[in-house]
This record gives sequence, structure tokens and C-alpha cells, in this order.
Amino acid sequence: MVVVNGEGIPLGNHLDSASPAEVKLVEKTLQTIAVPRCGPGAPKHLIADRAYDSDPLRKRLAQRGIKLVCPHRNRRYKKPTQDGRALRRFK
Repeated sequence: MVVVNGEGIPLGNHLDSASPAEVKLVEKTLQTIAVPRCGPGAPKHLIADRAYDSDPLRKRLAQRGIKLVCPHRNRRYKKPTQDGRALRRFK
């Protein structure tokens, strides 16, 4: 798994087997990123596909000051956590 910035420059990566779900690999991959947390270079959003739609993941990322932007899964039973304005970043 590779994390890139908005310009496509790699910031961090994590290599693992193909069997674990991507949601479980996100935090290990984010730990490899070496971006200073002060100033305009601090990561504010994580844009991902709908496989990352997980409320526990959103909560853990929010504790780190990162907002997860991804479309909700089709069979989501809970109330949506974001509106269409946030999903414009995904497109």
C-alpha cells in the first residue's frame, strides 16, 4: 500500500500479504509517513475508495486529526457521516 500527496508524490508505503483487509493496513501505512505536523504540509484528509468505509477507522483517524473522505458502502445501515460536499474531494 502506498500513500501519495495530491501531486502523486509518494509519502509512505507498507508491504504486506494480500490476505488482510485494506482497512487494517491503513494505520500501519500511515505510520510510515514522515510529514511534519505543523504548517501547510500537515495531512488533513485521507481520500480512499469505498472499501475503507468503516466507522472505527474514521474515529481513529479523527483522533490523529485526519478526515476520511470516501463514499459509503451500498449496504450501510447507519446514518451517513458526510454529505456530498466532502465527496467532491473524492471525485
